[in-house]
Amino acid sequence: MNKKMWFLLLLSIIAGFSLSAIFLLALKPPTEAAAAQPADVLAPAVSSYRLLAWNDLGMHCYNRDFTDMAVLPPYNNLWAQVVLVGNPPQLVTTGIQVTYVFTDNTYSVGKSNFWTYAQHLFSLKNPLPDNVGLKGKGLSGTMDLAGDHFVAEGIPLTEFSDSAPAVAQPYQLALITVKDSSSQAILAEARVVAPVSTEMHCDYCHGDTGIATVSGGITGTGKVETNILALHDKLELAKYPSSSPAKLMDSRPVLCAKCHASNALGAPGVMGIMNLSKAMHTRHTGVSGITPDTSGCYNCHPGPVTQCLRDVMSQEAGMTCISCHGDITHVATNPNPWLYEPRCDTCHSDSVYQNQALYRHSLGHSGIYCEGCHDSTHAIATSREPRDAIKFIALQGHAGTLSDCLVCHSTQPTGNFQHYVPLQIYLPVVHR
Repeated sequence: MNKKMWFLLLLSIIAGFSLSAIFLLALKPPTEAAAAQPADVLAPAVSSYRLLAWNDLGMHCYNRDFTDMAVLPPYNNLWAQVVLVGNPPQLVTTGIQVTYVFTDNTYSVGKSNFWTYAQHLFSLKNPLPDNVGLKGKGLSGTMDLAGDHFVAEGIPLTEFSDSAPAVAQPYQLALITVKDSSSQAILAEARVVAPVSTEMHCDYCHGDTGIATVSGGITGTGKVETNILALHDKLELAKYPSSSPAKLMDSRPVLCAKCHASNALGAPGVMGIMNLSKAMHTRHTGVSGITPDTSGCYNCHPGPVTQCLRDVMSQEAGMTCISCHGDITHVATNPNPWLYEPRCDTCHSDSVYQNQALYRHSLGHSGIYCEGCHDSTHAIATSREPRDAIKFIALQGHAGTLSDCLVCHSTQPTGNFQHYVPLQIYLPVVHR
């Protein structure tokens, strides 16, 4: 066979392989094909340990700029439970170490100016170390044992990856690893979405030519944040408490929660002043452009690009923010924002019992947190975002709620599945 014939044969083999590969990819379900990227999806677990990990909320928000004011700081949380496969499976809380790292998001200073103003905003005794959050956690570290689970709270994550620091990616990925405390052998790993965004569109109304600035009768300052503070001074100065008589424009940077109580920050505020949620929702009720639907919510709760509501109920049942929370007028009447929220068993009462006030704190089957199998608030599986599916594909081979019993059980259980099983059936075991 001459060289020309060998060349033609080689081309035909390559072409045949390429077409076969394309055909096989086309057969994959869209969500799984998009999620199963080699750099993201971990190999299936081969040890007897299973790692269930999640972010506690469907989205964490923070200010893009802290020069003048702060609503929320960079502050993200990760939770995890470790299960030893067996009959029954058991939660493991001792003899192991659980760590996290953002492999493509290793720094935040330079992506956010929070550290320049953090000490003043939060009345810290000392300056906050670079890339360290308000709870002492960085962008990598060890998760803390909190009873039946592990947690890393207050991670100062931004939505800007190291590889593309100018491009917002609200669905960042954390690599969580479980190791034997003694040998440091890896027992289990998971890639978990940590959602984060600065897409709060105050600029829609509070720009120099925005409706709030113009109708409020203030002169544009050239910045959205200072327009807000100037308008607040004009409307509310006579009501400012004696403890802080100065104009906000003269007290920058201003933490909103210094006066307006915020359960999200654990800030008590000032007696007699509306909490932050009530003040914000009451003030913006009836404002042009803030429609009583998800699009209206996305003006402030990010956002038309981020679209943090991405769960199965919104994707398959057409539910919106309003379906659970009510419209902006109703949200303004919440007696205890952040701690009093819609319950799953309001609608799912025939099959679900939510044993805590909040879904994100509730326990289900054999002491596993609801979010361990169903995923985070606003991202309940199957999510619209392929990254949310990565951990489920690694555990059970497909996206969606963790539903394969053999992920945690060594043999297929008999009888009907029960969402809620009394906690006494599981006992944390000493890892050996």
